Amino acid sequence: MTDDNEALGTIALLDGCYEARLQRVIEHDQADVWAMLTAPSRFVEWLAPGEIELHKGGSAKLDFVDSGIVIDSSVSECEAPRLLEYSWSAPGEPLRPLRWETEKVENGTRLTLTLRSPQDEDIARTCAGWEAHLMMLMAAIEGVPIKFPFDRFMATREEYKQMLAD
Repeated sequence: MTDDNEALGTIALLDGCYEARLQRVIEHDQADVWAMLTAPSRFVEWLAPGEIELHKGGSAKLDFVDSGIVIDSSVSECEAPRLLEYSWSAPGEPLRPLRWETEKVENGTRLTLTLRSPQDEDIARTCAGWEAHLMMLMAAIEGVPIKFPFDRFMATREEYKQMLAD
């Protein structure tokens, strides 16, 4: 990974919700990155087992077995191979939209993750979790899947907490 891929995302407070944006440039073509986001056999390597139906209104179900978190929502936007949005909420929880965007760039694909979270939730923890999963995605796309990097999670959580305190 390059230094740009180690940079923290941004967090803004908008309409009573946090909006965070994390970005990576992945040295693979857009179709490969799209497959990592949408093919169950690929996203299980870096996210969780599950299935995402790739059409608006389709089901988005993920089972984070280790943590006991189950995501059961629906796809709100899907335009292959550049946009996928669903909520990473369980039934009965507030909506937490998660938006994946891919864009062809000179060295591969820019992947942008935008997520929203209620203001009363720990956005530093949320961002740190997604930082860890992005690290897992980048390893998996290279063919060397890794386990959840707790060191990365803990370090970036503290950095995001500091960012919010400033």
